[in-house]
Order: sequence, then structure tokens, then C-alpha cells
Amino acid sequence: MAAQDPNGSLTITIQNKIATVEFGHPASNSFPRNLLDSLTSEINILSGNGDVSVIVLRSIGTGAFCAGASFDELLAVSNQEEGTVFFSGFANLINAMRKCSKIIVGRIHGKAVGGGVGIAAACDYAFATVNSSIKLSELAIGIGPFVIEPAVSRKIGKSAMSEMTLAAHEWKDSNWAQQKGLYAKVLQDQVEMDIDLAHFTNKLASYNPHALDEMKRVIWEGTDHWDSLLLERAAVSGQLVLSDFCKNALAQFKK
Repeated sequence: MAAQDPNGSLTITIQNKIATVEFGHPASNSFPRNLLDSLTSEINILSGNGDVSVIVLRSIGTGAFCAGASFDELLAVSNQEEGTVFFSGFANLINAMRKCSKIIVGRIHGKAVGGGVGIAAACDYAFATVNSSIKLSELAIGIGPFVIEPAVSRKIGKSAMSEMTLAAHEWKDSNWAQQKGLYAKVLQDQVEMDIDLAHFTNKLASYNPHALDEMKRVIWEGTDHWDSLLLERAAVSGQLVLSDFCKNALAQFKK
């Protein structure tokens, strides 16, 4: 099945107990709110699908994996409520991924920025290539990675997350990301990655699904408070995006 709209695409295929979820957007696979909502809904549906044991999350193309939030929609935010609603999209997605009963394997083929790093961090296991550099650029545009911070810190630690956040202009390469725990494996290119990914997911899908379900609970133990925490963080970002600093910075990026 597939869901298509002018602001992006989402395609889901299921084969051999492996569901492949592929999202895409012409602006470097960034996320407008409607695409975030669609992805969240599909993750929730797959969580209850007895024919699925593993989910592979990937994006289209050979460029960026995900550029984070849609700048167009960020610029369009005109009040606190709209801002909170927009950023709650990432909160809802991360919460859906952590509560999903299936193991989620990320296929991070290229650069990830902001929310894209959060999505990679919310995967239970992530493959990447040497081109999969990461950056948390939020401070540079007047906000901060508040919503995704719990997921990122959980994977790479508070110190590494702080380093990334404060050096908002710097890219961290895939080796750094692997050393810090964001990526489980880094391959030379997409061809090598897909071979390794297919072998790994087919083996994973052959395991006892009940054991995988229980393991998923263990992996995310201690995160039940995220339902409220991430929405509180969304409100913080929703307020900051209204600032003149943020509006001016976003306008510069659009030029």
C-alpha cells in the first residue's frame, strides 16, 4: 500500500515478515507535518500486524536521509499553538517508534540533520554508509533539539549530544556516530549496506516474534514518561520558533 500527496510520499511493503517503510520529500526528505502524521500512523498500524516481525525504515534517493523539519512550515508558524502542534509531530513519531512492538531497523543512507538524527536515534538498530554524517543545527536557527534530545541522548549519551548541539554548525562523520552508538554498522556504500541489511533483517525475522516483542520492551525500559516529556519539549520549541531570531534565520536559509 502507498500514500501519496504533494508534500511527500510514503510507501509500505511487506515481505517475509519484514515491513519496509520508505518516506520521501523533494526537499532533502524533510518532514512537513502531514508526512510525519502519516508515518506515525503507519508505525502504529504495523505494531499490531501479526504478519510483521521487523520494520525497516528508509528514505528515497541517494542524497540526504532526512533534513528534519520542513522550513516552509516552520516559517508559516504564527502562534504558540501552531508551533506546539508542528513540533508534536516529531514527538508523536518518536513515541510511536519506541512503543512499537516490532524491532525497527534504520537504513541511514546519507546525511541526517535535526529531526533526521532523532529518527535514526529512535531506531532499535541502524545501518549507515560512510556518507551518513549527522548534524544538530537547531541552535543556529534559534531553537534547539528539545523534542529529539531524549532519543539522541539515550543512544549517544548526554555529553556527545551536548557536543553536537553546541557545535550546531559542525558535521559529525559516520565513524563518530558509530563510535558514540548511533549507528550499529557503517558500510562503504548503499550496495554493501543493502546486502548486510538484508542478511541481518532476514535473520532477525526468523526469531521468535514473542521474544522480539519482549526484547523491544527491555530496550526501551525507563522511557514511559516520554509521552508527556516530548510534548512538553514540543511546547518549548513551539514558543522559540516565533522569535524574530528564528524567523530571520529561517529566512536566510531559504535564500
